[in-house]
Amino acid sequence: MEASDSAAPGALLEGRFEGCNAFAQLVRDALAHAGQAGWREIILSDASFFDWPLGERAVIASLDAWARSGRQLTMLAKNYDEVVRRHPRFVRWRSTWDHIIQCRVSPNADALDLPSMLWSPAWVMHRLDPVRSVGVAGAEPGRRVAGYELLREWIQTKSSPGFSASTLGL
Repeated sequence: MEASDSAAPGALLEGRFEGCNAFAQLVRDALAHAGQAGWREIILSDASFFDWPLGERAVIASLDAWARSGRQLTMLAKNYDEVVRRHPRFVRWRSTWDHIIQCRVSPNADALDLPSMLWSPAWVMHRLDPVRSVGVAGAEPGRRVAGYELLREWIQTKSSPGFSASTLGL
């Protein structure tokens, strides 16, 4: 890990969260913190990103502040239909920053088996029950390593490239 990745998460939650509003605010806070702390890598994983606040102006501003050379965002989903439908600002942002974004798709996965997680080398949020938006978050090394290993398994063995930044037609 780089020095910036081990920076203390500061105001980010350490512990349990519950409810849609708490979850959405946690995503907002984490992405705002990512640029300030210089996280070099972020992995976002969810079956559909239906209830993530990805299309909000503030979230896009946070992602703009985070994005720069040497950064990497990986996304994993069952499909990206809801992202396209509900988060057009994010889809535009994704097109602009395609060179630092890798999107993976796992169309045959059970939606409840796919991890709902925001991971960085410094902090992780894992929504254990996506239906009720109940989960845990923290910077403990064990939690970060376990989250990373779970996501890497999905990314490397249970998914393929998907959600291209542009569609090419003849």
